[in-house]
Amino acid sequence: MSIDAPSPPRPFRPRTSVFLAIISWLIGLAIIVFSLPAGAAGLAGIPLGLAIACLGYWLFWFPTVRVDDDAVTLVNPVVTVRIPWVALINVDTKFALTLFTPSGKYAAWAAPAQGALGTFRASTHDATDLPRSSYGRNGGLRPGDLKNSDSGAAAALVRTHWAALVEAGAIDVDQLSTVKETQRVNWLVLSVTLVLVIAAMAVLSV
Repeated sequence: MSIDAPSPPRPFRPRTSVFLAIISWLIGLAIIVFSLPAGAAGLAGIPLGLAIACLGYWLFWFPTVRVDDDAVTLVNPVVTVRIPWVALINVDTKFALTLFTPSGKYAAWAAPAQGALGTFRASTHDATDLPRSSYGRNGGLRPGDLKNSDSGAAAALVRTHWAALVEAGAIDVDQLSTVKETQRVNWLVLSVTLVLVIAAMAVLSV
């Protein structure tokens, strides 16, 4: 008998990060475009524009929280962490979306908790219709769990899919002792970003 697991949602990326990424790309493009007519004297603007665009991608667009039927993946600027559902034991939002496993805890760069201003602006709607595990024993809710926060939106995404998988019987708890989270360094994006930044600094220092 096959088990129909829920379809995975789209990767989570904060709206603010999307906005900042687009702004950095536009700035980088503008620098390159205005540098080209200057000939050899303007060539210094090309690596600078590329570096700014790449930094925007690395810091704002690249980090995501990805959910699929096998695991939760936290794509952070330096390290990507993949946490199988069977290894997930708790979801917290005190400072950022943080996932706990038997062997550690991992925070998501793409889902920071909001500050006091964001909490003040929250409405009743932001505190209702959340996954049951969002609420404490007395029905309390952390500011970082509110829907209008990045951490709360990402936590709701994770908790909703997690609960659906549990209800569908798609998580095999017998694998807890054998399945663990994995980490890998994002060498490609790190290398490209570093090369472009060094190139920009070298050209500008001439």
